[in-house]
Amino acid sequence: MRTLISTAFVSLDGVMEAPGGEPGYRNTGWTMKQVDFLEEAYELKGREQEEAAALMLGRVSYEAFSAVWPSMTEEFPRYNAMPKYVVSTTLGEDALVDNWGDITILRSLDDVAALKKTEGGPIIVHGSAELNRNLADAGLIDRYHLLVFPVLLGAGKRLFSDTDKDAQKLRLVEHEAYANGIQKNVFEVV
Repeated sequence: MRTLISTAFVSLDGVMEAPGGEPGYRNTGWTMKQVDFLEEAYELKGREQEEAAALMLGRVSYEAFSAVWPSMTEEFPRYNAMPKYVVSTTLGEDALVDNWGDITILRSLDDVAALKKTEGGPIIVHGSAELNRNLADAGLIDRYHLLVFPVLLGAGKRLFSDTDKDAQKLRLVEHEAYANGIQKNVFEVV
């Protein structure tokens, strides 16, 4: 069975929207504007790229990433080469880019559950706020890799849903705090 890992930059109040400078959000680029850069705080991101066997995205994140990441050959060589899965009920095959390797559209959370039952390494979910919430609500996420930034953003897309559901226990398996206030928290879902 494959492991599904949610990875996110998240504010202390749970917002994950537009950390890198995406347009249309008033706090866009908050990871760079609000916190001093400290290379060691991002070690987890490099490790994720080495350990992941596949990348999963929702439609909105796929459209944003596929326009940029294929040309970022030095920053994302492993992500660019690995298989990608886009979870979408609306994305057509004709909308897939042809310069980003093997891309498969999954039409439902049942398709994600079936993929998890196959052989292979970890699948990592980047961005994709709505997809993350739906995966979590369906009990499909196995681990969270969170870089928590010391900033309160108030409004914005949040990593965790507000669905009324039973408590979900997490086990902290790795953590570190950095001089710029970022905290690394790696949780396994119990």
